[in-house]
Amino acid sequence: MTTDDLTLTLPTTPGADTAGADTAGATAAGATVAGATPGVPTTTTAPPAIAVDALSIGYSSGGRIVPTVIEASFEVPTGSTTALVGESGSGKTTIASAISGLLADNARWLTGGVHLLGQDVSRLGERGWQAVRGSILGYVPQDPLGSLDPLQTVGGHVAESVRQARNVPEREARRIARELLETVHIADAERKLAAYPHELSGGQLQRVLIAGALAGNPSVLIADEPTSALDVTVQKRVLDLLEELREGLSLSVLLITHDLSLAAERSDRVVVLQHGRVVEQGASTDVVARPAAPYTLQLFRDVPAMTPQKYAATQAALQTRRETAGTGTAVQVTALSKSFDGAHRVLEDVDVTVRRGEIHALVGESGSGKTTLARIIAGLTAFGAGTVEVSGTPRPRTPAVVNPDPSALQLVYQNPLAALDPRRRVVDLVAEPLRIGGTARAEARSRAQALLRQVGISEEAAARYISRLSGGQRQRVAIARALILSPSTLVLDEPTSALDVTVQARIIDLLFALRAEDPALTMVFISHDLSLVRQISDSMTVLQRGRVVDQGPAAEVFASPTSAYTRQLIEAIPRAPVVRE
Repeated sequence: MTTDDLTLTLPTTPGADTAGADTAGATAAGATVAGATPGVPTTTTAPPAIAVDALSIGYSSGGRIVPTVIEASFEVPTGSTTALVGESGSGKTTIASAISGLLADNARWLTGGVHLLGQDVSRLGERGWQAVRGSILGYVPQDPLGSLDPLQTVGGHVAESVRQARNVPEREARRIARELLETVHIADAERKLAAYPHELSGGQLQRVLIAGALAGNPSVLIADEPTSALDVTVQKRVLDLLEELREGLSLSVLLITHDLSLAAERSDRVVVLQHGRVVEQGASTDVVARPAAPYTLQLFRDVPAMTPQKYAATQAALQTRRETAGTGTAVQVTALSKSFDGAHRVLEDVDVTVRRGEIHALVGESGSGKTTLARIIAGLTAFGAGTVEVSGTPRPRTPAVVNPDPSALQLVYQNPLAALDPRRRVVDLVAEPLRIGGTARAEARSRAQALLRQVGISEEAAARYISRLSGGQRQRVAIARALILSPSTLVLDEPTSALDVTVQARIIDLLFALRAEDPALTMVFISHDLSLVRQISDSMTVLQRGRVVDQGPAAEVFASPTSAYTRQLIEAIPRAPVVRE
């Protein structure tokens, strides 16, 4: 018998009788246990929704197998939420793929097993998995745009999942698809069925993926980083939805995340992975209150929501130095308005003052105008009304050249891979602005190497191409390139949004180290992460649909927000316990 001949008969309701369970499975509630006294009923608990036992997975590369998951063991109790946390490369997604039967072709199952609702799925082939995916196990991938066919409508995607899971006619599948969109609270579900992925927001796309995962009415749901790139309010709504679905549909949820504040707030149990090994696990309240592994404690310390006062002493010292030296205005925006196509108003009557040496945060949901305002300040986008001054120099309403004064201000983009030439080596990418200004190649490369070392990039890494570096290294390179002309102001557009909390913490440490060397260095910091803004910013501006709704010293805005919108943003910050330094 081949692995493709293996099939499962699994309960669709946690705790229901399991037909054909192997010897590793638990006996269904109310069954007679072998060796028990005849006539005396013996009751056992239902098996866990997921049981991972001494699992080891490696990947074949260059003729050898590189271990990625090493003897990992944990359980997801029925009807609960378990968070699997760790940095990128820790093995989280590999474990999720093993549980879901979605391992890559070069993956090798080395040791151990996986049980779903008490039955072994370790040796299932593709035909066996077809009986499991959708009807027993739902999987919510991390990247909606990468997971949805851009040429297929939302309705086509969800209906196809329904047909595969339930084997129903097309018309019935579409009816169920509409009901699923309504279940995940997508407004105007009938119209959204006809929409294409690019026509929906990030939060709506994430709900579409959740709807697809629920197509077969599964008992177990795996959510792989479902909120990593979402605004804080959208993130809260998606997590609220998952919690509502878990309770309403009796789901068992494995939540994969790198954010321990979310794990602490949203899960019953936490499993911590480091380099493929489980270093700690237990009830969330116990792990948060008494982390046993040094790695877990470090993860907690790197989460902004759990360490809001991390930089408080440094900020106070920098403020004293600025007051002693005297401060001026780095950026002044007055009555700024901007429209696209002469109709769609993106910014309206915006006033922003950024004092020299401050970190000034621009906050708001996607579409609030943050990035447009940043590009106007950087001299990259035209504007219709108002004035913009950088270091006392007015910006023209229609820029004649890209960044007319690069020594005054530099922009650090959100995605270094999209902003930097992949055909050039890192050291040459950083040296390029000097070369454009006429600096000799040898001197430019020497200064670039020195700056790269300052931001933590070795000579060996500096000789690579940008695509060969990690996410944190790429962001350091982008910052080094922005600093090579010694600008007085940096505009940082979501520089940490796609990074693990530990890598994010190292980038923020770097920014504070740069400020310590030059207290006059000014930063305009764009972020949707309110916990990070609370942790690092001196002042802030809150934008809602292109208008300023709150503004002032960050501590005052967080303590006494004047708008309902700002209060909503603050209330969406994960309520995780504070870790003392």
